[in-house]
Amino acid sequence: MSGGTFEIIGGQKLNGTVTPQGAKNEALQIIAATLLTAEKVTINNVPNIIDVRTLIDLLKDLGVVVKKLSDNSYSFEAKEIDLEYLISAEYKKKSGRLRGAVMLAGPLLARYNKAYIPQPGGDKIGRRRLDTHINGFEKLNVRADYNFTEHFFTLETKELQGNYILLDEPSVTGTANILMSAITAKGKTRIYNAACEPYLQQLCRMLNRMGANISGIGSNLLTIEGVEADSLGGTEHTVLADMIEVGSFIGLAAMTGSDILIKDADPKHLGPIPDTFKKLGIEMKIEGMDIHIPAQENYKITRFIDGSIMTIYDHPWPGFTPDLLSIALVVATQAKGTVLFHQKMFESRLFFTDKLIDMGAQIVLCDPHRAVVVGLGKEQKLRANRMVSPDIRAGLALLIAAMSAEGKSYIQNIEQIDRGYERIDERLNALGAKITRV
Repeated sequence: MSGGTFEIIGGQKLNGTVTPQGAKNEALQIIAATLLTAEKVTINNVPNIIDVRTLIDLLKDLGVVVKKLSDNSYSFEAKEIDLEYLISAEYKKKSGRLRGAVMLAGPLLARYNKAYIPQPGGDKIGRRRLDTHINGFEKLNVRADYNFTEHFFTLETKELQGNYILLDEPSVTGTANILMSAITAKGKTRIYNAACEPYLQQLCRMLNRMGANISGIGSNLLTIEGVEADSLGGTEHTVLADMIEVGSFIGLAAMTGSDILIKDADPKHLGPIPDTFKKLGIEMKIEGMDIHIPAQENYKITRFIDGSIMTIYDHPWPGFTPDLLSIALVVATQAKGTVLFHQKMFESRLFFTDKLIDMGAQIVLCDPHRAVVVGLGKEQKLRANRMVSPDIRAGLALLIAAMSAEGKSYIQNIEQIDRGYERIDERLNALGAKITRV
């Protein structure tokens, strides 16, 4: 599946129905949570992507009995956990490749009072600190020791104790990790400035079904009444549609002038995503669980009410997700009008714009966080180019650019795209794209 290069013949109009995969960011949290109980946990709509498979492999190495029930459904039974494996060289190497491995710490602390965290891997999109996780654990009476030569945290506690925790940032993985450890802490824990993404709400509901006592779900103040670790039981859970894929398909349809039906898109969990793409002039019809994007020759960026230039920026939920900012930026290059993109949360995510400029896009990169896009309304099509994918989200943005460009483009380092998107080439080719794995 991974590695290699995509060869893309641009300018194809797509048509048909596409179903988004299960949400990667939700799946990683939910899979980590299976460590909380010895009972069986069944998870449906799991995306078949590299990051998720790596985490499942890590759980198997820890001793979890994993059964694949179908392409996208698994059962997990964490009866016997080999905690010694966590300090092995193999674990350090494997977990260092995957940011999601950080989230094993919360459940292990909740169940065994002990955990280890490697310095995280994943995307190179700016600093991705662990301070929020570690500070939160320390408030719950966990001692954290960092080994500078091994780049490794050892976390231990005699007993988890509830506390009031004010997060320094509403980190999704930080909130999930602290939450999973707090459910077995003595007394009451309150997490303020908590992330409140739909994926985190899903995790809270699953933990409550397992026997946890969490209230305030969907708000930025979570209250957790601690329960005994051995009272947590099994459950069944279905992962939401991946909102990043849904947003990507909306943008792709507009860029290529295609007629696409996005099936089972879970519109009520998409927050500001549909409205943000509407600001770029994209028409869409929400039909129950589906979203229909009709073929549009042109789309025009709206302005603010006073006539000033539109600004689109990322923000913690319920703001616009940073994972879709690169997609929205690419889509704007072929809209009519001008828009300022302000990427607040990661400082290296806009550097892929130089590749779009090479393709003929009119973009002014003001600084690492801001870019002005002057859309030419498809009067001047993007030119084909040879590119390298820098991270998961920019990789898909470049793929969308190549599909709308004239001529044959190449994208190298497509393992980055495969980490986040399941069989993306096959699924888009089924709609009429021309993407070949070289």
